[in-house]
Amino acid sequence: MVKNSFISVISQKQKEEKRGSVEFQVFSFTNKIRRLTSHLELHRKDYLSQRGLRKILGKRQRLLAYLSKKNRVRYKELIGQLDIREPKTH
Repeated sequence: MVKNSFISVISQKQKEEKRGSVEFQVFSFTNKIRRLTSHLELHRKDYLSQRGLRKILGKRQRLLAYLSKKNRVRYKELIGQLDIREPKTH
């Protein structure tokens, strides 16, 4: 498992100040998702980890939906920083 590929966008000081913010929660869920994904590439039959991954994905999805409703600018900045979703093309 490669730990250097995980994102370290937020500094230590910001972590202590903004642990409850939606951005920080999405950031930490994204790190957990990437860590679990790399784990599941090695251990395909680890069904408990698959379940945990699905739960975390759902939580992140709900937080992102909340943020997109409340503040579209912060949502787009966060999506750009974390490189989560593909831009929609019509």
